[in-house]
Amino acid sequence: MSLPQGSLQRQLIRSILRSSMMAGVIAFILLIAHSIYQSMQMHDDLMDEVSDMLLISDLSRVSGQQLDELSDEFDLQYEMRLGTQLLTHSTDYQPILFQGAWQQGYGWHWQQHQLWRCYVQQDRKRHLTVVVVQPVFERFEDFFQTIALYAAVLVFLWTAQWWMMHRGIQRSFQSLHQVRQQIVAKNSQDLSPIDLQFTPTEIQPLLTALNQLFEQLQRALHAEQRFTADASHELRSPLSAMSMRLQVLQRKYQQVASLGQDLQPIQQDIQRTTQVLENLLLLARLDPTHATQLPKQELDLVQLLQQAFESIQLYLLQKKISLDAHLPERLILMGNQELLFSAVRNLLDNAARYVPEHGTIFIELLQKDRHVIISIADNGQGVDEAILTRLGERFFRVLGNTTQGSGLGLSIVKKIVALHQGTVDFQQATQRWIAGAN
Repeated sequence: MSLPQGSLQRQLIRSILRSSMMAGVIAFILLIAHSIYQSMQMHDDLMDEVSDMLLISDLSRVSGQQLDELSDEFDLQYEMRLGTQLLTHSTDYQPILFQGAWQQGYGWHWQQHQLWRCYVQQDRKRHLTVVVVQPVFERFEDFFQTIALYAAVLVFLWTAQWWMMHRGIQRSFQSLHQVRQQIVAKNSQDLSPIDLQFTPTEIQPLLTALNQLFEQLQRALHAEQRFTADASHELRSPLSAMSMRLQVLQRKYQQVASLGQDLQPIQQDIQRTTQVLENLLLLARLDPTHATQLPKQELDLVQLLQQAFESIQLYLLQKKISLDAHLPERLILMGNQELLFSAVRNLLDNAARYVPEHGTIFIELLQKDRHVIISIADNGQGVDEAILTRLGERFFRVLGNTTQGSGLGLSIVKKIVALHQGTVDFQQATQRWIAGAN
């Protein structure tokens, strides 16, 4: 299992393993130092014992079996002299090793490209001198094998410790993964508090604060839903009254054909406003994570765009704005017609309000793979990069701009597109707004 670089689990394992390795290395160094001391002490005692055996033994037996066995086993060489006369020596005696001035006790001697440990003992009464030498490497031949074995065992223990820590900490973090899944599952429909019963004590204060935040969000969401419902009710009533009065006027002046034609667009606008109001109420209740609740139907996006063109035609004529549209003959997709109409209408209205007179709005509709792309651009002045990143925020409007607006149009577009599993992209280079839906 691979863990991210910033993982708390990785950091815990690394910290514990680092401290364990440091303690193991220190213990290993102390073991080596102690073993070296013990090995040196043991072999020094052995050299002293050989020297004593030579001094107390009968000269006729000094090359006895016991000394030969010791010298062969531990690679010892010795000689015993009476003054300058050589009395006896080891079986593998090398005279060159015993050349030089010797001092009583233990010492070091470099000969034949290696370091030798030497021991000199004298019997001044009998004028006897014993010299015992041993290559230092001989003292550590078995020691190095033992140290290598210890090192292998230590590495194995570290590996086993890492595995056990990884499994143990992973099990301990399982509760955190469960909490994360609970948090990910939260949405506007479910802001219930997280159960703290089986969570670690260390994160309970964090979860308590998070539960308080969920409670505040739930209260704010309920307040927004109540406000939306109340506002919708208050707006629906005058719209219904206006529609009824138009119907009365149409029946009263049926004989005036021109008046009926003039009243028909007003009636359509009222109906469309009522429908938009209903969809905005629905929009306020829905969340992009629950887009499946949105009622959808097959619709022709080309026809929808043409309807949006017609809805702003009068405004385009007033500002002498031209449309440059590149549309296929048909493009069918599943979506909510009224909401998509509102999104496209808002984009076109936004472009029309900010493009100068005699300007041009460019519209392109295409299908790429399984995605539908609507591109709307204009040849207006453009905005700064800092402002571009904030487009789509609720109630955000550019300071110093005299163009009328509420600052909600583009935020509504983003939410409608999100409900259709799409994205909205504001680009500076080409001055265009791109909305795509699956």
